[in-house]
Amino acid sequence: METYEKLLEEAYGRIKKVGGNLKRFEIPKVEGHFEGKKTIITNFSQIASIFRRNPEHLQKFLLKEIAASGQREGDRLVLNIKVSSAKINQKIEEYAQEFVICKECKKPDTELIREPHNRVTFIHCLACGAKHSVRSKI
Repeated sequence: METYEKLLEEAYGRIKKVGGNLKRFEIPKVEGHFEGKKTIITNFSQIASIFRRNPEHLQKFLLKEIAASGQREGDRLVLNIKVSSAKINQKIEEYAQEFVICKECKKPDTELIREPHNRVTFIHCLACGAKHSVRSKI
């Protein structure tokens, strides 16, 4: 029979690693500018990568919440209306609260899991193991 320590090491080897930085998680602020009647978010891809989320998911959320049309151009997001950075930052914070930060331990070490048989999307925390459903239709 294997020792407890050996089994424990094997179990730790199988779980996903949680981000190593111990500093407090900060929701990033948007950087951008206006071009005519358009709003350009220049650090859109960086925000999505900090959240560890698919940029299309974040884009879809922002476009629906702001009630605007837009498209990605490389690393930036172009909105076809003028929107203040305060409003965009508020919507990004709402996205983080709903789709990134764990409701149990308040850590951002999460992933979105979609279960195909019942079409429900869950947020799974890699830090504490909690699993909560989120709205799947954006």
